[in-house]
Amino acid sequence: MPYAPRQAAVCQLILVLFNSDEMTKPSEATDSGHRDALAAVPWLSRAAVNVLLKLRDMALRPDGTVNRGFLNIIDLKSSPNPKPVHGISSSDFTVDPSRNLWFRLFVPDASTAAGSGPLPLIVYFHGGGYATMSAASVPYDGFCRRLAGEVHALVASVEYRLSPEHRFPCQYDDGFDALKFIAENSATVLPGNADLSRCFIAGDSAGGNLAHHVAVRAAQSKLEQVKIRGLIAIQPFFSGLERTESEVRNEKAPIFTVAQADWFWRAFLPEGADRDHPAANVTGPNAVDISVLPEFPATIVFAGGVDPLHDWQVKYSEWLRRSGKEAELVQYPNMVHGFWVFPELLEATQLISKIKDFITQRSSNQMSE
Repeated sequence: MPYAPRQAAVCQLILVLFNSDEMTKPSEATDSGHRDALAAVPWLSRAAVNVLLKLRDMALRPDGTVNRGFLNIIDLKSSPNPKPVHGISSSDFTVDPSRNLWFRLFVPDASTAAGSGPLPLIVYFHGGGYATMSAASVPYDGFCRRLAGEVHALVASVEYRLSPEHRFPCQYDDGFDALKFIAENSATVLPGNADLSRCFIAGDSAGGNLAHHVAVRAAQSKLEQVKIRGLIAIQPFFSGLERTESEVRNEKAPIFTVAQADWFWRAFLPEGADRDHPAANVTGPNAVDISVLPEFPATIVFAGGVDPLHDWQVKYSEWLRRSGKEAELVQYPNMVHGFWVFPELLEATQLISKIKDFITQRSSNQMSE
């Protein structure tokens, strides 16, 4: 359907910011410096980010509802590419059409060294506060494509329902059902070189929160078709009633503010629930006791020092270790929430490298078991 002039202008702005070619090819990493977390990002891209975030905030109404039509206009989507683009092909698979539950699978080209051998599977959940974004959004399509190429893995990026139209626990149901569907239908939805004994659950922001809860459900259900080897939590979206020092320090940080986080929680949690609900405060008194879940996987947690959520992420990694689980915390002191989406940043390249190392290490541990 053709875009109106204003829609076309917005789409052009997003394309400037998240050009698919730039998102998928290895970039020359540039030190981001200490004064400005995004100093290495071109000024036009930074300006576009500010514009898009302001437009997004206009769609998030004070009464907790969303102007979904407006959000869909500014959230430019990418179509799947069955033919390899930069060595990666992608296809969409339906899990449940009644709830628009599907995933986009990114596959390294089998004709290359990266795609020729057995490949681990990363089941990825996008961010967006549970109320925005999509597996088809240009930045997520680009990031997952880059992840598949540089990590040498299959990446299944899941499209789940959004709040406030669909509140907790809809997203957790969707996430686990997508994982179960992939496990049970691997012969028809995954290439023959998929190694289901090396499955990793991953996500950023709200997707990092979702990845944790899906990992809990997978450990409780003891899925037999796949072996969950690791959990990759990129700046996961956790909270609680107390205000942490990082929330106070970074209350109005670039990209993501405390006020925005509060809005997303109100739109997602059950009516009347507060931020100590176990969905948000996964380390709190109402949280699931993972110490009794031997199948809960080793975890790598990424945190940025200019992220209001920083202290919750640190607390999460500490809680994992207290619960007897293997946990690695990787910190980027100068980075804002969502920094990984900018390929110009040294830290964004480092993050993907750390993910690759984590998967390699967990795969090696598998061989020794």
